[in-house]
Amino acid sequence: MFEGPPAPPTESIAVKAVGILQRPYRSTTAGMAALMALLAFESLAVTTAMPVIAEDLNGLALYSMAFAGTLAASVVGMVVAGQASDRGGLARPLWAGLALFIAGLVIAGTAVWMPVLVLGRLVQGLGSGALSVILYVMVARVYPLALRPKIFAAFAAAWVVPALIGPFIAGLVVEHLHWRWVFFGAIMLALPAAFMIRGAANRSQIDIAEVKARTPADHVKVLLAIAASASVVLLHFGGQQTGVVAIIALAVGIAGLVMVVPRLLPHGTVTASPGIPAAIALRAVAGAGFTVAEVFLPLLLIRERGLTPGMAGLVLTAAALTWSTGSWLRGRSSTGHQRYLAWGSAAIAVAIIAAALPLWPHIPIFVAVIGWAVGGLGMGLVYPTLSLLTLELSPVSQQGANSSALQLAEALSTATFLAVTGFAFALLITATPVAAYLACFGLAVLLALVSMWIARRVLAAPSPVTVGAATATEPG
Repeated sequence: MFEGPPAPPTESIAVKAVGILQRPYRSTTAGMAALMALLAFESLAVTTAMPVIAEDLNGLALYSMAFAGTLAASVVGMVVAGQASDRGGLARPLWAGLALFIAGLVIAGTAVWMPVLVLGRLVQGLGSGALSVILYVMVARVYPLALRPKIFAAFAAAWVVPALIGPFIAGLVVEHLHWRWVFFGAIMLALPAAFMIRGAANRSQIDIAEVKARTPADHVKVLLAIAASASVVLLHFGGQQTGVVAIIALAVGIAGLVMVVPRLLPHGTVTASPGIPAAIALRAVAGAGFTVAEVFLPLLLIRERGLTPGMAGLVLTAAALTWSTGSWLRGRSSTGHQRYLAWGSAAIAVAIIAAALPLWPHIPIFVAVIGWAVGGLGMGLVYPTLSLLTLELSPVSQQGANSSALQLAEALSTATFLAVTGFAFALLITATPVAAYLACFGLAVLLALVSMWIARRVLAAPSPVTVGAATATEPG
């Protein structure tokens, strides 16, 4: 029986006085921040370079798939890493995730055909999904409650340097070297970052009494994750086809998601029941809305407003910097969860609307820059808050599962809506470019508005939550 959130560990005054950059946390904090910086650099750089990559490989039809496929594959990595974390230490899933991440970079960096690049992004997604869960669980295993807001703020701060140089450097690399170095460059950062946290990963074995034994349900959940990922891929494939093939692929993809997703997530997530389900739903909806807009914003600025990849990347830099700022502000307090969720969700909605305005030539581009910066601030307030709530409401034996659910819900939601917008974009871009962009940004705005409603429900009232066969009652 899932007996509810664990009591906070006893913390002495001495423990509370220790910072995340002091012993015994210094090396672990530096290593985790370095790994997060790697993931940040890769994400921002590839987003900046992808318009040029798609043109070079004659693969504009697979543009959204290059992002959605990565997210879809990450779901499998998240589920497997979450299960491995709940069964003991973090070392094995850490190295397995890193190996897959690097393999994906190699495949993508050497691709001469867009489908091969997409394959590399799929493999990369398996690794990045595992790594993201490992980092979250490590926070719970290594840091006391008083330090967790600060380490999540440090994660956001780890985006600062990549945000400052990632998109712009990626643009320069694309313009003066070749887009392949966007992938090869990330490989150079991967191993040093992982070696810095190997000690904490090796020491992260949980007490034998807390270990969750492997069950047949674990194997079923992995199969469900694979089915969900395949369903998303089918949606993208169907969106690029015509006639009967398109109808069958879209129908099977939608049916697969409808049947599988509710079984992968805590009971009540689809209806945003208060507590962990609403937190997971908010992460899924807000993250999807922001990412859909972020994927199409550089394309709009480069293709329709004539910006260079480097200049378009600076727009993403503005949001990354304010995201870090928002997380820093959030890290100064371990209370006020509801307030931060409300403000952050509203900021995201405003940002997406502003990002779409430069579609009209008379609207200055700086409107999108300022608006997107506001959106980054909103994400910086929302994401750490949801992470804190998920860890606070989770017993030790469910930290991996709930951290996995928090992230895989976002990955599935984002990949699904990228499939929808990718289909609409490919259908409309040749004949009516304005309608193509409006369809994508319009859906993103709708998701942002829904996230504002869900934000009010996260801590609305006590709610029983079922995760698999376990049940918990969460405080409001």
